[in-house]
Amino acid sequence: MTRVGADGRRRCDWAGDDPLYVAYHDEEWGVPVHDDHRLFEMLVLEGAQAGLSWITILRKRARYREVYAGFDPAKVARFNTARNAKLLEDPGIVRNRLKVAAAVDNARAFLRVQEEHGSFDRWLWDFVDGEPIVNRPRSVAELPARTPLSDRIGKALKQRGFRFVGSTIVQAFLQAVGVVDDHLADCHVAQSTRDRTPARRGATPR
Repeated sequence: MTRVGADGRRRCDWAGDDPLYVAYHDEEWGVPVHDDHRLFEMLVLEGAQAGLSWITILRKRARYREVYAGFDPAKVARFNTARNAKLLEDPGIVRNRLKVAAAVDNARAFLRVQEEHGSFDRWLWDFVDGEPIVNRPRSVAELPARTPLSDRIGKALKQRGFRFVGSTIVQAFLQAVGVVDDHLADCHVAQSTRDRTPARRGATPR
């Protein structure tokens, strides 16, 4: 279902009324991302979100950008034990030892993908032949927590040494970076982009 916001626009109902959440829904969620720093950022944040609400992560996002060097994977990959220990004392991020350590491991794995494929962007988008999978469900209930695509990418990430990349987390990541566009059919974002969505609407990725 969608809901009508204070501005009179219909949105996917998960966006709620929080201005931060509304802005994320309207401006970021489902928009294709091809910048490696942004892709790394969302990979880290989706992992940090596990077991928490996304609004909690959005509220901490600015601090994450500060302490994680603007989500530059080359810089994060150099974080050492002392740096991680300091992060665990910072109330501005999720102070979970496994998640903090995973961000560094993921940065190193991210760099290996870049080295092998030229960019993480190229590696990721190759799973869908460079075109987003556009779905237009009628309700949030129609959105699966995981898909064959998220299963496949999650498995590939794990094989490359990434952590906190289970299929459910990967599915959220894919939606966040626009590999999958799951805005509900009567959401204003879906309505405004319907004329420029790819021909592969609803297509099954390889």
